[in-house]
Amino acid sequence: MKLGIIGLPNVGKSTLFNALTGAGAPSANYPFCTIDPNVGIVQVPDYRLDKLAEMYHPELYTPATVEFVDIAGLVRGASKGEGLGNKFLSHIRDVDAVVHVLRCFEDGDIIHVDGSVDPSRDLETINLELIYSDIEQLERRIERTQKLLKGDKTLQESIDVYNKLLAVMNEGKTARSCDLTDDERAILEDLNLLTLKPIIYVANVSEDEAAGVSEDNEMYKVIKAAAEEEGAEVITVCAGIEAEIAELDPEEKEVFLADLGIEESGLDRLIKASYALLGYISYLTAGPKEVRAWTIVNGTRAPQAAGKIHSDFERGFIRAEVVAYDALMECGSMTVAKERGLVRSEGKEYVMQDGDVVLFRFNV
Repeated sequence: MKLGIIGLPNVGKSTLFNALTGAGAPSANYPFCTIDPNVGIVQVPDYRLDKLAEMYHPELYTPATVEFVDIAGLVRGASKGEGLGNKFLSHIRDVDAVVHVLRCFEDGDIIHVDGSVDPSRDLETINLELIYSDIEQLERRIERTQKLLKGDKTLQESIDVYNKLLAVMNEGKTARSCDLTDDERAILEDLNLLTLKPIIYVANVSEDEAAGVSEDNEMYKVIKAAAEEEGAEVITVCAGIEAEIAELDPEEKEVFLADLGIEESGLDRLIKASYALLGYISYLTAGPKEVRAWTIVNGTRAPQAAGKIHSDFERGFIRAEVVAYDALMECGSMTVAKERGLVRSEGKEYVMQDGDVVLFRFNV
């Protein structure tokens, strides 16, 4: 899973990136501190994998990972080259989803590029720049496709879809707001439109609201309303607190969170929200050599899930020996789970479930 982090300069974007990834990206109190995109790989926290490791004491422990891409703060006119240019937007065209960070607290010591903190204005600024950039992509594609139309009349359908979306975006609306069929989405897929990507809004709140945002926080209400309008999710994070958490070892982190009244770190909540947004689940493989989590799309059948491990597994798939994680933990071992008849033999039509512990049988 690959997530692109966007936002105006100095909203806590790079501070959050550093906290999430421990990558040490620059995060100073001035605009355009980030120039080149910062990339960090983060392990997905999964207590189930920890328990399997305790059971098998494996040589390798391999959790699923998320790649975060942090680009420079965008400003009004970015799509036309303002700030440090539209090239930044190209760095996130291949991400699976966008994480839009918005500042929801006042602090006179932190510069805001527009002179004041206003999430409504900030959200509109970023959305418009992404829309303008997508319009430019669409117009170039329409022009190119029309030239090819003379030799291939089947391309008219694609042009119709491009124009349908262009009309919506010219009204200042995101591609997500356009009512598209699955076939139309397939036509648009290779364009990698920024405003067609799933989005999570992150409200960066003050340390006082790290354990829970106040009902009186009007800035947060603006973001929540915008997210609800387009069916997106919003989570609250205190980037400053997350930066402190990132410096702690696991035991200290647990105590620190408990003292603050925070149940989960921002990283955990962001990853959970991202998995839900993209429809991802994890299945698990376990043994003395390795315990590992594998990310798949919900609804994936067993052979295709096996193909995530190796193409030979899918090509020569025979069956999958599956036990639910909770059932395995209740039994205490795979041997007991088999004795109780809880390990099932599933065929090619089996749809994988989140938390399945599986051994694939194959022959090539």
